[in-house]
Amino acid sequence: MKRFFALVLSISVVFVAADLHAQDKKLIPITRYPAKKVKDTSSKAETDTTEQKDFNDVLQSIFTKNYKPAKNDTIGSKPIISFVPAVGYSLQTKTAATFTGNIVFRSTPNSRISAITTSMGFTQRRQFTLPIVSNIWAFDNSWLFVGDTRFYVYPQSTYGLGSNSDIAGEQPMRYNFLRVSEIAFKRVWGNFFLGVGYKLQKHWNISHEEPLNGGTSDYERYENDVSTASSGFSLNALFDSRDISVNASKGFYGAIEYYNYTTALGSNSNWQSIVVDLRKYYKFPEGSDNVIAFWSYDWLVLRGRPPYLDLPSTSWDTYSTTGRGYIQSRFRGAQMLYLETEYRFKITTNGLIGGVVFLNGQTLSSTPGSKLEKIQPGYGPGLRIKLSKASKTNLDIDYGFGRQGSNGLFLTVGEVF
Repeated sequence: MKRFFALVLSISVVFVAADLHAQDKKLIPITRYPAKKVKDTSSKAETDTTEQKDFNDVLQSIFTKNYKPAKNDTIGSKPIISFVPAVGYSLQTKTAATFTGNIVFRSTPNSRISAITTSMGFTQRRQFTLPIVSNIWAFDNSWLFVGDTRFYVYPQSTYGLGSNSDIAGEQPMRYNFLRVSEIAFKRVWGNFFLGVGYKLQKHWNISHEEPLNGGTSDYERYENDVSTASSGFSLNALFDSRDISVNASKGFYGAIEYYNYTTALGSNSNWQSIVVDLRKYYKFPEGSDNVIAFWSYDWLVLRGRPPYLDLPSTSWDTYSTTGRGYIQSRFRGAQMLYLETEYRFKITTNGLIGGVVFLNGQTLSSTPGSKLEKIQPGYGPGLRIKLSKASKTNLDIDYGFGRQGSNGLFLTVGEVF
C-alpha cells in the first residue's frame, strides 16, 4: 500500500512539473549522453506534432477552453532554470522526497544544448543525496565537458562478493561518499570523440554491522577500513550515432573509459579499471515506431586491489540503471559483465502511453583474479508516459523481478539506456 501511494504521488508531481516546464518553455531533458555531430537546428527546426500528445496536452485540454496542440512543437533556445519538488520510490531508498532542478542553456547561439542538473534528496532510509551532473558543449560543438559531482550520506546494505552471494547475508552499512569527476572530450571526426579526465571517489565514516545470517562479512575480510579514497586520471573514447540520446530509436553508442588510480594522487592503492559501454537500437518491425534495444556494460578491474566500495556493483554505473530487478549493491565484485535487451512499443496511437518488456543478466567475480560466477537474471514489464513530445522524454515505470524473491518498482525519467 505504501508503494502504491508513493507511486501515485510521484507520478502526480512529475506530471505537474512537466506542465510547469512545458507551457511556454518546453521540457528539455537532462543531457544524459553527448549526441552526434549534425547541423544544430534544434532552436529553429519545426516538427509537426499535431497528432501526437504528451501529458501537458492532456492537462491543457482539461483546464484550457478550446485548447489545440501546437503544430510545430519545438524546443526553445532561451535559457531555462527549473526547480521542482517530487516524491518517488525505489528499492534502495524506499520513499524519497527530492528537490530537483536544472539550468539549460547554449554557450553560443549555434551550440548544442548544455545542462547542469541537481537533485537533492531525503529518503525513508535516512539517506541524503546531492548529485550535480553537467554536460557543457563549447567552441561550436567541438568540445564537450562532462561533470559528475555528488555527496551522499548513505546507509545501505551490502551482500558480499561475487554473483553467488546470498541475499540472507545482508550486511547493513553506513558511510559518507564524495565523487568528483570531470572529462573533457574533443571531437576527432564525425561522431567520434577522445577525452581525458580526473576522478576522485572518497568514502569515510564507514560503519557496518554483522551479516544478518551471522558470521564474518566479506567487507571485514576484504579490508575493514573506516575511510578509503581512489584518485586518478582517465582516458576516454566515445562514438555516438543515435538519433536522440534521451530516447533513441536507431543508431549506435559506444564508450570506453580507462581509469588509472594512483597513490601519488591520494589513492589508498594503485589500481586500474576499464568500462566498456555498448548500445544498439533498431526499429522493429522496420518502419514502425517500436524499438528493440541492446545494451552491453562491462566493468572490469585490470590490476591492483580497489577499495571494497569502489568495486564494480549492481546499479552503481553512472546513471544507476543496471540490474532492474535487484536493489542497488546487491552484487559486487572485481569483474562485472552485464547484458540487457528491451522491447519498446506504443500502446496508444498518439504516443502518450507506451510499454516495454526487458530482460537482463549480470555475472560478477568475487576478488581480483577469481573467476566469474553464476549469471543472475532480471526481467519485467514497464509502462511509458510521454512527458514531452518535443524531446521524446518519457516517465518510466518498471517492475523488475530477480532471483531469491528480489522484486521492486523502478522509476526513471528518460529511457533506462
